[in-house]
Amino acid sequence: MRTEPKLTRLDRVFARLDREPERPAHIDVPKMSRHRIVLVAATAAFYGAIVWAVVITSWLVRLDWQVMFFRPYQQWSEIHWFVDYYVVLGQRGPTAVMVAAWLGWRSWRQHTLRPLLALGVSLMLLNITVGAAKYGMGRLGPHYATVIGSNEMWRGGDIFPSGHTANAVVTWGILAYLASTARAQRWLSAVSAVTSLGVGLATVYLGTHWLSDVLLGWVAGLLIMLALPWFEPLIARAEARIFELRDRWRSRRSSTLPVPVSAPPVAVTPLPADRDDVAARSPRAPAYLAPGPHTARSERTPVTPAGSRRPPHPERLPRGSASSAHP
Repeated sequence: MRTEPKLTRLDRVFARLDREPERPAHIDVPKMSRHRIVLVAATAAFYGAIVWAVVITSWLVRLDWQVMFFRPYQQWSEIHWFVDYYVVLGQRGPTAVMVAAWLGWRSWRQHTLRPLLALGVSLMLLNITVGAAKYGMGRLGPHYATVIGSNEMWRGGDIFPSGHTANAVVTWGILAYLASTARAQRWLSAVSAVTSLGVGLATVYLGTHWLSDVLLGWVAGLLIMLALPWFEPLIARAEARIFELRDRWRSRRSSTLPVPVSAPPVAVTPLPADRDDVAARSPRAPAYLAPGPHTARSERTPVTPAGSRRPPHPERLPRGSASSAHP
């Protein structure tokens, strides 16, 4: 009875790294359902409520000042080194490179550009929405505050909402958005939520953001992730267009390559079977052959080859004959 060999964990890992023969059909593209539209509306309302609470200098601004005067970086100074490294998980450059490398492998393995295009669209929305809000409201950070108890709005700042927090929500949340299975989606959603929560609290600890900045950054990133299915038709059209251009370029490149031309066949004349005819074709007998009738090897006299520099020796006798006595 023949049994299949059992695959070890390392074998399964290497099998996972191989490229799939065709694009998987089980990956579902999220759509804008009624439930998601309600969540988008509620999140947008919460976004506006936070902005309004800061503009009118409500209890949220007073809480910002209380946390700032508490100075967490002095209360827990022993973890300052760790927070300095952890906050990098919210910076645009390093996180985008890491996530793009992973999604690039996903795109290559599954024969689709959707992971990379979804990342690009989400980062574009992040830059437009969060960047416009930052420079539009111009709030100063805790280290540059001028009036105690003020909301520090419209004074040339760029920290409201928190870009680190919104970037952490979008960059790590896109992994959960593009997950292939429900289990992976749940795990990645939990990881992205904890990571973005930690990044936001890290900026408050370091004193670079108000607490309300972090709240608005979380909501801004969540709003982008909830609205991303609206852009799935655009992503699909862009992917089809890119593949169409690739196929067109390949066909044009194959048509411009030079076609190898085969050499015409050469007729080969067979040699004549008659040896006398061959001898007649030769211009002259080889110079190294002895003239005259064929004699035994022991009776041949040495003949100097034509063109040789050795002088002839007429005094030499054939082998086997007695040599004459010298006077």
